[in-house]
Amino acid sequence: MRGLSTVTLALAGLAAHALAHSAPPPLSPSSTVSRRKTLGFGPDLPHARFQSVDVRTASPVDPSKDPYAVARDFLRPYNDFQAGRTYVIRPDSYTDRSTGVTHVYVRQVIGGIEVTNAHINLNIKDGRVLNFGDSFFAGQTDQNSHVPVHPHADHCAQLSTALRHHRFLLQVPLTSHDRTRLAHGLDNLEHIHVSNCVNVPSFSVPGELDMDPRRPLLAFLASALPENHPEFSALGDRLEEHASNIIMTPENHLLGDHVSLAMSLSNVPGAVSDVKARIVWVQVPTEHGVKLELVHRFEVELEHSWYETTVTTTVPHRIVSVVDWASDSPMPIEDYHLPNLGAFVPPGSVFDTVASAPVKGNGRRLGKALAGKKGFKSYASTAKKPQVPAFNKASYLVFPWGVNDPVEAAVRKAASHGDAPGGKYPLGYGRDIVKELGDTLASPAGWHTLPCSNDPSNEDDEFTCSESYWRTTKTTWGNNVFAHENWEGRNNWITNERPLAGSVFAFPYSPRPADDEAESMEQAKAHVNATVSQLFYTSNMAHDLFYRYGFTEAAGNFQQFNFERGGEENDAVIANAQDGSGFNNANFMTPPDGTNGRCRMYLWTTDSPYPDGDMEAGIVIHELSHGLSTRLTGGPKNSGCLGWGEAGGMGEGWGDYIATSVRSTSTYMDYPMGAWAANRDDGIRNYPYSTDTEINPSMYETLDKPGYWGVHAIGEVWAEMLWVVQQRFIAKHGFSETLFPPVPDADGTLPPNDFYRPQTFNSLTGSSNPLVPKHGNTLLMQLVINGMKMQPCSPSFFDARAAIIEADKVLTGGENVCDIWEGFAERGLGHDATVVGSTPWGGGVRANGFKVPSQCSSGEPEPEPKPTPGEPDDCSPFDPRCWFKNRSAKWVPRLPWGYNYYY
Repeated sequence: MRGLSTVTLALAGLAAHALAHSAPPPLSPSSTVSRRKTLGFGPDLPHARFQSVDVRTASPVDPSKDPYAVARDFLRPYNDFQAGRTYVIRPDSYTDRSTGVTHVYVRQVIGGIEVTNAHINLNIKDGRVLNFGDSFFAGQTDQNSHVPVHPHADHCAQLSTALRHHRFLLQVPLTSHDRTRLAHGLDNLEHIHVSNCVNVPSFSVPGELDMDPRRPLLAFLASALPENHPEFSALGDRLEEHASNIIMTPENHLLGDHVSLAMSLSNVPGAVSDVKARIVWVQVPTEHGVKLELVHRFEVELEHSWYETTVTTTVPHRIVSVVDWASDSPMPIEDYHLPNLGAFVPPGSVFDTVASAPVKGNGRRLGKALAGKKGFKSYASTAKKPQVPAFNKASYLVFPWGVNDPVEAAVRKAASHGDAPGGKYPLGYGRDIVKELGDTLASPAGWHTLPCSNDPSNEDDEFTCSESYWRTTKTTWGNNVFAHENWEGRNNWITNERPLAGSVFAFPYSPRPADDEAESMEQAKAHVNATVSQLFYTSNMAHDLFYRYGFTEAAGNFQQFNFERGGEENDAVIANAQDGSGFNNANFMTPPDGTNGRCRMYLWTTDSPYPDGDMEAGIVIHELSHGLSTRLTGGPKNSGCLGWGEAGGMGEGWGDYIATSVRSTSTYMDYPMGAWAANRDDGIRNYPYSTDTEINPSMYETLDKPGYWGVHAIGEVWAEMLWVVQQRFIAKHGFSETLFPPVPDADGTLPPNDFYRPQTFNSLTGSSNPLVPKHGNTLLMQLVINGMKMQPCSPSFFDARAAIIEADKVLTGGENVCDIWEGFAERGLGHDATVVGSTPWGGGVRANGFKVPSQCSSGEPEPEPKPTPGEPDDCSPFDPRCWFKNRSAKWVPRLPWGYNYYY
């Protein structure tokens, strides 16, 4: 049981004492920055569901029955050969070794063509379907075929209406704080509108079919490319010329035993790799029901975004859906001398003011390649594969795991030495020499060893694979992570510089305050060896942690070599330190399993010396968590399940929850997110994470407030809910000082430990039951990650909550179900919470619910919801129950606009 001393922002509050801060120099006009453009919207399917199977009414089962046979039995009603309807079980389905649950992913096929947003995910154990998600199309294929659809125009019309409504709110008398928050939220909404609503074709009756993918692709690029991109204006002026220059190469697309024709498109304006294209159906809701629309599906990698999009085959070409596989961690900045949210600059312009002097110990040039490309590999012949080699652990001079940032590290180290708080310490004071983790289950060959045949650098003459199967490096290059600087801010990465060391990566980190931008950049570059080493260390620790909680090879994790344990290979994380494409941000790109994930960390211009995002573990862990949640939700080969709305928001929230859990200690504290890098006590979110509603008032209804349009604001509400649930778990089960499980012995048995409960066995099958973490923080972490595997594609808050409950039933027999309900109900996501209608950013009009199911009720009266009206930011512009202040500062009921538009 942890001591409960509420110390709000305690570590962040000591920043002024622990480290000296000075005002950051303003950016020069030459480095003016803007936000990264990103698109994200799509159909919200009213018939999609996530459902538990009641074992009390289910038929008797054979627990030894093959889970895929169980799946086929369940799917039999979905086969209608006469109507041309069938399904494909995706080959990325897998059985989770730790839980025994088989996760089966199914795609619908109609008339021989895939329905790209028709999914079924089945969770099967002991011969029984435990629960499932289902968004298969159930209507008639010719139903509403005459009804034109234009989701892109609908989305932008709603955004335009919302902008007008919220501009009106700025005319209401507000406090300075409320006005600042509303203005910032409005600024975000305007950015969403500008990003998504450029070059929207008119809403006309669809004309002829255009099965050639080139013109639909260019129609998408006309909306997706940044307006300052050199190809942007040319798309409108020379459309046919661009189309004729695109080279099409036919290829087969395989999905299980289903084969369809696809195209690889090269020489595409703005694309940094070949574009994948094929014809699919997409479901689109209309006023008359859900219809099927024939579309081109594209995967388009641009310089700073990686899109999965669908565009109509009929003219005019209309975007139906778009998911950006890149996710940001931007900063809400109120100081106007700093770059704006999600700062972005054209590649190469960040470091132009600094001479590109070589860094000592670097200079390892390993060939040329682009992130995510498979065709660059030209492997040498390799020796016969021996056993996984033993390895000597490397050491690193870094901020240790569990310490969030330099300020927190300094405070903790000083306290451990008995120093009184309030001292001033050098920026690198809190670093220590730590050993490579050496978890031979998560990383059998260690962090620096990989097979030559999976090494993208082996075409360099300096290395050869003819004599040895394995290659061990002396730099930040290994099976899980390739870490390096990326000062150019582009997609080349193999040739980038890395620290060269023996077995000890110990580099100085003592950047000095600077008077101008050039000197600040020079200071950052001079210490890049330390930051790359830190990024490599943190990323590998996160890899091993995620692995031990079930993000394995079969589940779609990021590794170059999978040790014959399933899943797709050659997809280690490409980790860019000091990325030259922006400031004050971080992002992660998650393509499907088998293609490298890419993590970009930036410098922050919020202080002097510039804080380096690589040194704030919470930001790095948050970004890597995008890869975790994206590949676990909907299956390893589907990266389109967390694209927008509540689903996209939870993708952000899981990252905050995991990062905050990593840094938390046995003494309860409230924690901000990104406070050190942002140089703000409150960090980069609206509130710190706290169980105190006076400090963090987030409720389910908060999602309807102005300013909660973006996925980050949605995500912090979800993360706050998980934080509250976790404190209930800790109060019940206690706190573990480490999140890492013990490493099994060579024979696979666990050494004596205080991490797991004693092993139990299944009375039906005689097999061992899943190991159950003993403490509250480790147990909930396990349930949250297991829940990601169970939830459907495009989950809502309700779905994700249900999936965590289902995960607890599998792992513990449901002993924590009521604790989960009570934690969520505390923040308005109780049994009686509701959402009605829809908005362009996901969800609708929400109502808090504070009740729990009857089996969890203690007989005490349910808490009363907070009354409405409230302050303006307690109101939703879509909620007819909301009041507002008029020009006379009087409260007036209802909103002065047509709210029914959103119902």
